[in-house]
Amino acid sequence: MRKVLVIAYYWPPAGGPGVQRWLKFTKYLPDFSIEPIVYVPENPSYPIVDEKLVEEVPASIKVLKQPIKEPYGLASLVSKKKTKTISSGIIKEKNPSFIEKVLLWVRGNFFIPDARKLWVTPSVTYLAKVIADEGITTIITTGPPHSLHLIGLGLKKKYNLQWIADFRDPWTSIGYHKKLRLTQYARLKHKALEKAVLLKADKIVVTSNTTKLEFEAITPKPIKVITNGFDDELEPIKLDAKFTVSHIGSLLTGRNPLGFWQALQELIAENEAFKKSLKVQLAGVVGEEVLQSIQDFGLDDHVEQLGYLSHDKVLDTQQKSQLLLLLEIDSEETKGIIPGKLFEYLNAKRPILAIGPKGWEAGAMVEAHGAGNMCLHSDVPSLKNVLLEAFHLYENKTLVCNSKGVEQYHRKALTESLAKFI
Repeated sequence: MRKVLVIAYYWPPAGGPGVQRWLKFTKYLPDFSIEPIVYVPENPSYPIVDEKLVEEVPASIKVLKQPIKEPYGLASLVSKKKTKTISSGIIKEKNPSFIEKVLLWVRGNFFIPDARKLWVTPSVTYLAKVIADEGITTIITTGPPHSLHLIGLGLKKKYNLQWIADFRDPWTSIGYHKKLRLTQYARLKHKALEKAVLLKADKIVVTSNTTKLEFEAITPKPIKVITNGFDDELEPIKLDAKFTVSHIGSLLTGRNPLGFWQALQELIAENEAFKKSLKVQLAGVVGEEVLQSIQDFGLDDHVEQLGYLSHDKVLDTQQKSQLLLLLEIDSEETKGIIPGKLFEYLNAKRPILAIGPKGWEAGAMVEAHGAGNMCLHSDVPSLKNVLLEAFHLYENKTLVCNSKGVEQYHRKALTESLAKFI
């Protein structure tokens, strides 16, 4: 069986979508004659923890760990709460405090490409012996954090290896970069590192066609689109009695769906039955501006914050919901972002309301599979129409999802595609 070294940051007990991709790939790679050896940090600063995911790590997988030095501990001496918030990706767009501005500036300009850069050199040194002892001929780095690709870059310079760089998200084109208060030097440094990775890696994996097109303008290397997916075999369960609209995952400031809140406000005012039945569930971290918007639109009595849910509870929540909400930031940079939750939504077989930018790849997928509707953030009339139509079907107990062709996103099918690319 061929051995492959997978270099990752997010690994159980890390929670959230970032951990699922390679947890599942490593589960199924042995079925295709590939033995994964996983290298992860020993003492990471995970913003979300889900201890139950530890049980999903295959017993046969060898997991190597080495200590990592991260700046969040030092930064938390200034403001522990704000440091944790920023490390989770929640950035205030309105009236950030002086401390928040300073922390963002330091994060963006002193830690390039990210706060895990201090793990690069020790990892290259440590993995030299692993590569020799295990007879490794292929390494895979997965980011973000994109500093892990620099580990691959360092190993590629020293050894005759096949290096595959997996991009779960874009690098310099992601909207997050605009909020980091980058200097011109920092922006150019990010661009240079991204180009170096794309030119030196032997093969590249991305999660969307949009990112593939972006990278093809930089590198001639082979690029394969392998999306995220779903793995759980679900049994039918009873739907919520209320007209529940559920969003799973962090609802950060940029994704704040103002048009959606307005549509709900107007429907509540116009339709008494809708008002009595509506319940919006938010599972995950919710930004302060989002909470303020909910209050401003008079929706407090209809919104329930569930907090972070373990993966098994997420599956239950998705299946019980009448309607699932998929959101993305309304910008040109995000049209190629395909949230990992989309595939679990598809597996849950509940109708999806996707709200995002014009030309959003994920929204097009929702409609192409017959899984729901895509609306623009600002299109309040369309949002009202979709919600009202779904509500009428709910009243008649006929709100169903007859999606087609989603089997291609099962984790085992995706892993087979990866194995062939390797």
